[in-house]
Formats: sequence, structure tokens, C-alpha cells
Amino acid sequence: MPGWAASEHAEVIAGSDISEENLANWGQEFGVTRLSADPADLFRDPDIDIIDICTPNMFHAELAIAALEAGKHVMCEKPLAVTPAEVRRIIEARDRSGREVMTAQHQRFVGVSQALKREIDAGALGEVYHARGWMLRRSAYIPTPTFVYRSHAGGGACIDIGVHILDLLLWMMGNPDPISVSGVSRTELSTREGAFSIWHPADMPRDMDVEEFAAAFVRFANGATLILEVSWALHHDTPEEDMQMWLYGREGGAHWPSATLLRTGYATRQLYTTELGVTAEAMPPHALECVVFAEAIAQGLPSPVPPEQSLQVMEILDAIYRSQATGREIRLDEEAAL
Repeated sequence: MPGWAASEHAEVIAGSDISEENLANWGQEFGVTRLSADPADLFRDPDIDIIDICTPNMFHAELAIAALEAGKHVMCEKPLAVTPAEVRRIIEARDRSGREVMTAQHQRFVGVSQALKREIDAGALGEVYHARGWMLRRSAYIPTPTFVYRSHAGGGACIDIGVHILDLLLWMMGNPDPISVSGVSRTELSTREGAFSIWHPADMPRDMDVEEFAAAFVRFANGATLILEVSWALHHDTPEEDMQMWLYGREGGAHWPSATLLRTGYATRQLYTTELGVTAEAMPPHALECVVFAEAIAQGLPSPVPPEQSLQVMEILDAIYRSQATGREIRLDEEAAL
């Protein structure tokens, strides 16, 4: 809501939630009077241009497609959908409607992300041929049904936080086409007796049916490779969360979130390390993504986070699950050729 309020191009005029009590409280807090428990009422409203979907993962695709078919632009929380097939359906609906879709990948709008991306696009790293990234937590998760049951979330740490670091990695790499994935996804700690979260007073539900840990090795059509690790619960040296990324190119390397560039002076036989000077953020990234999307719609610009890029993310995450289930590498290029 702060992001929409900060936008000169948008005003929130309506809202929907299946909890009428929560909806009424939200409407009162933000001065919104058009309230309905049925989202179709928003889709039918001719005064509405953008639908912002903030539901649990499993309901994203259904709502996004219905909104697009009603002629609305859509911003949707990550992940855009829980399977590649659902993302493709959203893309098809977008193409039929002529509207725009943006996945709310807020990590792209962090100041250091924007600064590092500009340097990479300017050629600071040259061709990126390898990357690694991780988002690791130590008993830090939200033990509610919308996160720990597949019927609501569609997956666990892989799809919940893996989507953050993977999207950021692919974006920095220039979104190369993934061709193969070898991965694992498993739960070792969260269902143990006494398992708990430092973020929530409730005990971890012993019947949670999603994974707490995932890791993968990915190959791309351009020859680049990527290593990914994510977890909600790992015996890892961090008080809450450790999210990092390394990129390695022919001309230099980079680290996020420190916004550090590394270069080798072969002529001088010197090693150079530069920390980018990053301007203070004007607003939190969750807010800035709303401002940027509204501006794109008002000015007729493309989506800042197009669904085709979200499709690459979900192809990899889905392949991790399938690789775990089969014990084999998943060849996305061979599947695409069928």
C-alpha cells in the first residue's frame, strides 16, 4: 500500500479478500470503500486498470488469468505461478488481452541490485560464465498453512525463497536459457520433535508436506553454469538469513549485496577490488516495484519483470522437484524439442 500511495500514476480504489473481517479492517485503515469477498467484482469494475494479486501461491494463476481476460493489467506476488505450465497459460492470456503482467520480484528494486545491474549491463564483468547464490535461514520460517502445506503454497523453501535469489541471479546474468537441472529438495529438520521458528511462536506442524531445503546445478544454452542453495532451516552461521550472490565473468567478478566488483589487471599484475557507491534508497523495494509498474502502464512501457523471465525461474525450480523425484538430471532442452 505505501508503494501505490507513493505513485503519481495510481490510486487504490477497491479490494477483495475471502475474509470479510480482514477486508473491512483493511478498507478502514486505508480509506478504501469498494470492498468485496468476490474478486470477480473487481475484474468487472470499469474504473480499475490494475489488479495486484497478493494471495497464496496456488491461487495466482487462476486470478491472474481471470483479471487479464477482463482487460486488466496484473502485478502478482512471486512466484507468478507454481508450475511452468501455469506461467505459460498466463502468458497466453496476456497475449490475448494485450495487457501487461509483472511478477513482484522486489529484490530487483533494492538499490544495490539496481547499481550492480547497471555495471553488468555496461560490460564490467564481460560474459558471465558462472554464478552461485544462496538464501539460507536458520530455523526461520512462517509455520502457517499458506507456507507449509502444498495445497496453499505449491512448494516449500525452493519456491518460497528460492524464487528470490534465482530470479536475481538470472536477471544479473542476462536471463540465459536453462537447458539442464540436477537438483535435490528435502526436509531434515523442520518435522523433528521440538522444531521451532525464531519468527513465530507456534510450533512447526509435524505434518508439513513441503521441503525446507533445495540445491541445484544448472547449465544454460550459452555455456554458463549456476549453483543454487536455499533453506528455511539449516545449521548455518547466520542469526536469521544469509542471502548472497557471486557472478564470474571473463572481465571481472561481482558480489551482491555488497555491490563489490573484482578485476584482474593482467598487464599490471595487480588485483583490483571496487565497492560501488550506492545512493540511499528513496523507498523500500516492496513499494518501489508498485511505483515502477504503474509508471510503465501509464507510459505504455513493457513490464519491468516480464512473465517470460518468470517462466525461466519456474522451469528451473520445477526441474529441481522433478530431479529429486527421479534421481536424475532434467534436460529442459530435450523436453522443449519434443
